[in-house]
Amino acid sequence: MTRRIGSGSLVIATHNAGKLKEISALLAPYGVKCLSAGALGLPEPPETGTTFIENALIKARAAAEASGLAALADDSGLSVAALDGRPGVYTADWAERQWFEGEPGRDWYMAMGKVEGMLQAKGPEVARNAWFSCVLALAWPDGEHAIYEGRIDGTLTWPPRGTLGFGYDPVFVPQGRDQTFAEIDPEEKHRISHRADAFAKLVTDQFGA
Repeated sequence: MTRRIGSGSLVIATHNAGKLKEISALLAPYGVKCLSAGALGLPEPPETGTTFIENALIKARAAAEASGLAALADDSGLSVAALDGRPGVYTADWAERQWFEGEPGRDWYMAMGKVEGMLQAKGPEVARNAWFSCVLALAWPDGEHAIYEGRIDGTLTWPPRGTLGFGYDPVFVPQGRDQTFAEIDPEEKHRISHRADAFAKLVTDQFGA
């Protein structure tokens, strides 16, 4: 039987205020108080894993050990079948651009273009199947952990369409839809996304909901 979080405090292994807000809202109905690793002054560990599970566990375990509390982390990304699952865990890395005016940053149009260029190089008949994955890792200070995986399948389109999403959303059309993630209303996207799938599994396992 999976160990339970119960009601109380849970560290969310992120320094992103938006992600903390989203996860806090999902867990609030179950009496869970979420604290961010950033607010606790916890460092961000190097993500040296080669899979989503490994990276999510690295972040969750680091936060749990440093805080002495249960911690939750996620790792997610886009995988393209014709590119042997790439970019995968390097989804964000493909968007890294050179330092500009003293500041690093990410260029998602460049990243989408890289994927498209690699597909076009394989010829006009190449399959454009892709999927978004999300892994949630829940870890306790004593080393125990639980993993929840979510996924949504779809196809890639070009050129990018829509302004509502982020990352690779403008080129990803979820299965059964004709709009990209960046054209779908954000609330609807959150209901069908890979992250929603993973959270549904966590909530069922942890709270029986």
